[in-house]
Amino acid sequence: MTSAVVMCAATSTEFELDIWSGVRLAQVEQALQQWVTVDAPQGQNHGAPAHLLDAMRYAVLDGGKRLRPLLVLAAHEAVCHGDGVQTLNAAMRAACAVELIHAYSLVHDDMPCMDNDVLRRGKPTVHVQFGEACALLAGDALQALAFELLTPQDGSVPEVTQAHLCALLARAAGSAGMAGGQAIDLASVGLPLTESQLREMHELKTGALLQASVVMGAQCGGPSAQAVAALQTFGAAIGLAFQVVDDILDVTADSSTLGKTAGKDADNNKPTYVALMGLQASQAYAQRLLAQAQCALDGSGLARTQALRALADMVVNRAH
Repeated sequence: MTSAVVMCAATSTEFELDIWSGVRLAQVEQALQQWVTVDAPQGQNHGAPAHLLDAMRYAVLDGGKRLRPLLVLAAHEAVCHGDGVQTLNAAMRAACAVELIHAYSLVHDDMPCMDNDVLRRGKPTVHVQFGEACALLAGDALQALAFELLTPQDGSVPEVTQAHLCALLARAAGSAGMAGGQAIDLASVGLPLTESQLREMHELKTGALLQASVVMGAQCGGPSAQAVAALQTFGAAIGLAFQVVDDILDVTADSSTLGKTAGKDADNNKPTYVALMGLQASQAYAQRLLAQAQCALDGSGLARTQALRALADMVVNRAH
């Protein structure tokens, strides 16, 4: 696997998110193309079977907003003190690893035993395109590959950093994070949830991986304790805001705009913020969460937070 390098962003009062993200998205796509590959990794005798690799690449490449990788790279740039190849390589690996975990979760969530959806990122879901068994295995393989990316054997990422990143990602993806939130979601269909119950579900299902993206990026760059605490708060607020806005878009946008089936939450009688609070109150709540996130950055002691601020604004205001 080849190393990928991302340059630290220069401090600027005029921050252009499109320019910043365009460069980094290209780097992320290049890295994913390299790492989700038929080549046998880490000296193994055999690469992935071709049909399985096709399903994996279909699930990951050429689609998605890549919000999680962008959060990793923005947080890394906020805390890094130079452009050392070692920390930059770790950050790109972390960025791709969280995207692989996100992609695997979508593959499994879309399957008939879960949400039974047929459209994702504007194209047929993986189980529709490749069959249920192959989709299940593709998700499993993407999850495993995420942790392989975080543990290169070439000395390019210090072992202590590898361990820390793996622990953060495992917790965010597991029973105390994304998988646990999905279990609550499936068990809550048709049930009335309180606001605190709904918040807990979404903090796990969606928020945990978004928060982990921010913290993992920061950990690659050697953050202070003050910065870590602030970025944890930032990530938690943005993670919840993302789901609130997702609930809003499910009732205000069409399928072609979303790239997935619109109105499915209501059709399946799933608990959402719009169902609980109403549309206007949900929109106001998303704005309050954005303010919380920006306030956390104000107290971080970090100078280069423009990208994080712009990404937070994009998350919330994509509903307008």
